[in-house]
Amino acid sequence: MAMKNLACVMIMVVVVVVANSPSAMAALTCGQVVGSLSPCITYAKGNGAGKPPGGCCSGISAVNNMAKTTPDRQTACRCLKSAASQIPGINYNLVASLPSKCNVNIPYKISPSTNCDSIR
Repeated sequence: MAMKNLACVMIMVVVVVVANSPSAMAALTCGQVVGSLSPCITYAKGNGAGKPPGGCCSGISAVNNMAKTTPDRQTACRCLKSAASQIPGINYNLVASLPSKCNVNIPYKISPSTNCDSIR
C-alpha cells in the first residue's frame, strides 16, 4: 500500500522533474523514483497544513537531479502515473504544490493527465 501511495506522489514529482536536456538511454528506474519520493506520501494524502517533510523535499530534489535525460524523465513520469492510478486518497493539488514548497523549480504543472511522451 505504501508503494502505491508513493507511486502516486512520484507521478506528480516526475512530471515536475522534466526539464530540457539531451536525449539518452533511460538509466533511472521506477524503484529509484518511488524510493526517493516515499516520504511525500503522508503529506500528499493530508490537508496541506505545514511544510512538507524534509525527506520529501530532498527526495524531489534527488529525482530532479537523477532525471537528466529525456528518457529518464519519461520513465519517471510513466512509473508515477502507473503507480498513482492504483492509490486512493492522494490530493493532486497538494502534489502539484510540492515543487514550489520544496524550492524546486519545475517549468510545468504536475498532473495525472500529463502526457509523458511530451516531456523533454
